[in-house]
Amino acid sequence: MKSQDIRKAYLQFFESKGHLIVPSAPIVLKDDPTLMFNNSGMAQFKEYFLGNGTPKSLRIADTQKCLRVSGKHNDLEDVGFDTYHHTMFEMLGNWSFGDYFKKEALAWAWEFLTEVLKLDKDRLYVSVFEGNPAENVPFDQEAWDIWTQYVAEDRIILGNKKDNFWEMGDQGPCGPCSEIHIDLRTEAERAAVSGRSLVNADHPQVVEIWNNVFMEFNRKADGSLEKLPAQHVDTGMGFERLCMAMQQVTSNYDTDVFTPLIQKIEQITGLHYTSNEVKSVSEEQNKTNIAIRVIVDHVRAVAFAIADGQLPSNGGAGYVIRRILRRAIRYGFTFLDTKEPFIYKLVEVLAQQMGEFFPEIKSQQQLVTNVIREEEASFLRTLDQGLQLLEQVAAQTKGSEVSGTKAFELYDTFGFPKDLTALILKERGMSFNESEFDAAMQEQKNRSRAASEVSTEDWSVLIPGNVETFVGYDQVENEVKITRIRKVDSKKDGVLYQIVLDNTPFYPEGGGQVGDKGTLVSANEVIDIIDTKKENNLILHFAKQLPENVHAAFVAKVNVDLRTATSKNHSATHLMHQALRSILGTHVEQKGSLVNPTYLRFDFSHFSKVTEEELKQVEDFVNARIEEQLALIERRSIPIQQALDEGAMALFGEKYGDSVRAIKFGQSMELCGGIHVQNTAEIWHFKIISEGAVAAGIRRIEAITADAVKDFYAQQEQTLSEIATVLKNPQDTLKALLSLQEDHGKLKKQVELLLKEKAKNLKGSLSSELQEVNGVQFLAVQVDLNAEGAKDLAYELGTLGTNLFIVLATAEDDKPMLTCYISKELVAEKNLNAGTVVRELGKYIQGGGGGQPFFATAGGKNSAGIADALHHAKAFLNV
Repeated sequence: MKSQDIRKAYLQFFESKGHLIVPSAPIVLKDDPTLMFNNSGMAQFKEYFLGNGTPKSLRIADTQKCLRVSGKHNDLEDVGFDTYHHTMFEMLGNWSFGDYFKKEALAWAWEFLTEVLKLDKDRLYVSVFEGNPAENVPFDQEAWDIWTQYVAEDRIILGNKKDNFWEMGDQGPCGPCSEIHIDLRTEAERAAVSGRSLVNADHPQVVEIWNNVFMEFNRKADGSLEKLPAQHVDTGMGFERLCMAMQQVTSNYDTDVFTPLIQKIEQITGLHYTSNEVKSVSEEQNKTNIAIRVIVDHVRAVAFAIADGQLPSNGGAGYVIRRILRRAIRYGFTFLDTKEPFIYKLVEVLAQQMGEFFPEIKSQQQLVTNVIREEEASFLRTLDQGLQLLEQVAAQTKGSEVSGTKAFELYDTFGFPKDLTALILKERGMSFNESEFDAAMQEQKNRSRAASEVSTEDWSVLIPGNVETFVGYDQVENEVKITRIRKVDSKKDGVLYQIVLDNTPFYPEGGGQVGDKGTLVSANEVIDIIDTKKENNLILHFAKQLPENVHAAFVAKVNVDLRTATSKNHSATHLMHQALRSILGTHVEQKGSLVNPTYLRFDFSHFSKVTEEELKQVEDFVNARIEEQLALIERRSIPIQQALDEGAMALFGEKYGDSVRAIKFGQSMELCGGIHVQNTAEIWHFKIISEGAVAAGIRRIEAITADAVKDFYAQQEQTLSEIATVLKNPQDTLKALLSLQEDHGKLKKQVELLLKEKAKNLKGSLSSELQEVNGVQFLAVQVDLNAEGAKDLAYELGTLGTNLFIVLATAEDDKPMLTCYISKELVAEKNLNAGTVVRELGKYIQGGGGGQPFFATAGGKNSAGIADALHHAKAFLNV
């Protein structure tokens, strides 16, 4: 049975049981401060389990894209070494929100596996929670009794809290679970060792395929449990593992979920992947297999993240995606000998495979391909730099063991894994100190963990059962009551309080727009609201202190100045989006945005730099819409399909409900929940201040509106006035400036010629100062030249022989610079390296630098250290 058919069968089965089939949520979470990625099927339904929202149906089923790079069995560095764990995976899930419970959930699970898919009942084992007296949670007798109707008691396993009590996190909904495991071993293996003994023992062929979680409790901040108001079912079935069972193979990577990608890698590299059925392979083949598994796993995670709007970057979720991709590149580089980008070629295969169920991977195929190709090319260049640095580290090492701290620096800066460093050093008969490496790695993890540590107390509910209402589209001031509060303590922000109101005019951060700021005012006090965010369908107002009387009546007041400035930038963003699609083409799609009171930032798909002329056209287009004084047409609750049919723009990676809010200015119409001006005339004027690249095929424009534009032009006018004053107020400032530039260019050429002449003259006088040190012609001296002159002089002196070692120091404008030249013959013969020389000597001038083995420079801050640097230069020859 093909994977596509398995997926369809699951969804059709639960549709027949009265479940609403919903699409997968984006793999990247944008409005959940507790998670970067969807790491489970239930993540998109958290608000329903917490009682903060109402689902479309009490029964729901879907297949969810998930991403995990940490936690049990999910450390990124371990993926690829076994055959059944992944970074990105699909989770088939069915949910009951206060509807059916254990009886139906377990009966349907068994029916689907044994009657629809016809899996062998004799290969299945089930588990139930054994209970936990310490937390007053009893043995799950109900689940046990249900299972005895379907399986013999010797196939029912009691599981402890670790294996059979599922928790969303340190706090929140949780409950006992009942797992279904399958034994995929051969008949001979099953006869020799009971499958029962291998359940939850990390055996690669005895694996969990389905977990039925019974949400009955809420875990409080103090660790205690309380009963939820309603009982829910949350089930998750690993799609890749189910395919393994159905296709009668013993590795997820041998299923048709992965084989098309593997075959493409084989075609590109000329290497062969051996399936898990081959029990004995060489060490070299095993390394190839692991590398191919890493790449086909990681390309799925990276491609779907990019398609959902998360580009690789140096921070947050983008850093995780970059790490995953770079690990794949490293494995190709090291074990498949791929020195050119190739992973991007797998995107086409992935789109063909999964485009039917996940249309975003097909519609975003070109963008995903471009971004991955550019990331590959960039990191391969970084790897080359790292290889050069490793060679230098090895050359500087006395003995055969490199410092583990140095090896970790290579990992941290260039992404060099331990095995790549070990492999390269082994070729030189060397190794590195692994315990030092591990200690440095652990120290970094501890720092990272400490920096992100957050302590969140339980909610103190003041008004039970209240459903918060957002009134901010119509009001900026409103009478409110506080319904719940909690304290949050983090290393980053310190102690803050989260306040939930019965209704609020404060807009919570979302859709690129920052959250509102303002105040809560009572008869006796004023509480500053410093930010507003949304979490699990609750609007959270952040404050540094709580009111003395939290039960008092308050007036919530939005900071109108900030809100107004933000709304102008947000409406201008919509107009600019329309302009870009009109001028550059309809291939332009929004890929990210930031709207705050100061400026707007807009990321969009486009294949080349936007020209100055095109930017001018965009500005003119937006300003024309401003001058037309277009009134806001707001459709606050419109069926999404109707909005799309009317031409509204929807954004990939955003989660929309059945009813949406549409914002229209003239011909611009977008689905948007943000705050906008009532008329485009309020924007006053629109000005682009920068345009550049964010990633391959992604451009970024930053722009300003209204008062910020006035300030911009006032600053420009001030600058022009200052230039005119410096030029002694000429009649034509531009002409005077051009004349000055022309004179400067002529003088610069004259100076360069004089310095070259000076370098030639110095060559004659300095040649007599060369000393012989261990058979090498040595010179270390300070010269009265600039950096370029020192370089010319070094090359002039280099013509005097083939065994020269020269260090020149300069201090133009009290900025010390060291220049090192070593004859190429000497570099090869004595293993000398100019880059190493300037890096070491640079310490004396409080600086550093680098370059090629035969020529390198270093700049610094301490001219007084030049003498010491020159004095120690000779030490490189006394070896």
